Amino acid sequence: MIATKTVKDYIRTIVDFPHEGIMFRDVTTLFADPRGFRMAIDQMLHPYAGQRIDKVVGLEARGFIIGGAIAHQLGTGFVPIRKKGKLPGTTISQEYTLEYGEAIVEIHDDAITPGETVLVIDDLLATGGTAEAGIKLLERLGATIVGCAFIIDLPELGGREKLTQMGMEVHALCEFEGL
Repeated sequence: MIATKTVKDYIRTIVDFPHEGIMFRDVTTLFADPRGFRMAIDQMLHPYAGQRIDKVVGLEARGFIIGGAIAHQLGTGFVPIRKKGKLPGTTISQEYTLEYGEAIVEIHDDAITPGETVLVIDDLLATGGTAEAGIKLLERLGATIVGCAFIIDLPELGGREKLTQMGMEVHALCEFEGL
């Protein structure tokens, strides 16, 4: 009997990248496989079947790949949340803390109409800092966030707990232990 592959089976681990002690979970191998990629998109959509979603919001950068595919499947618009200085129009910004400093993300100030329902997408949930900053931007624009979906959750880093405490519904396709 042939074992059925899961999304987790398509993700490779690269040891000591980007520096020593990190186990980098590389989703490019998932994206490169048509069955794996389709499986991931379908499974990320499943919890939101039947819900009204006006826009899919992808967090830079791999969230753009997944979010674009999900928006296409839903027949909705896609909105990127990018690093500071990458969007050409008028933006609003949100600072957040990283383990090694601070960063800023931005969204176009007209990307969301107040009251629109949005789904937040990214590949990986670690500490939750980027997602938290994105949620704050969306809330400032008046969005109603139906949930946050990720391919990978690293539960030891506390991101899910942080987003849940913010009142967010969080879904992840798989978990990896460690950093």
